[in-house]
Amino acid sequence: MTSQVVFETKIAIIVRDDLQTWRKLNLAAFLSSGVTHLAPEAVGDPYEDADGTKYAPMLGQPVLVFAADTAGLTRSLERALGRGIVPAVYTEDLFATGNDLDNRAAVAAVARTELNLVGIALRGPRRDVDKVTKGLPLHR
Repeated sequence: MTSQVVFETKIAIIVRDDLQTWRKLNLAAFLSSGVTHLAPEAVGDPYEDADGTKYAPMLGQPVLVFAADTAGLTRSLERALGRGIVPAVYTEDLFATGNDLDNRAAVAAVARTELNLVGIALRGPRRDVDKVTKGLPLHR
């Protein structure tokens, strides 16, 4: 049984297009955790298979993954903030850290305009997220 659901919100992850595949996957996983923290209502119910084995819940709506260059990431961050959306950010410095404390310190040490962004994630009203991601291609 399938049904077409139209969500009032949209989730987008934007990754820098020149990264190695493993880095894109790594930062997308981290960034999606930021969305679930800021919007716990976006998480669906736990899963269970026909045998009764239980599985963790996941986001209950699609996540669109876009690609961008450095300028596109910076522009998207500014657009999100300008629309009142609090994004999750991942900077290149975070690839060299190994824990949340060092991650937060790495971001805190740099002014927003100087962040070396490699990815951002956001969830917001569909129209706002569409404006933030305008002109960006879906990641392939």
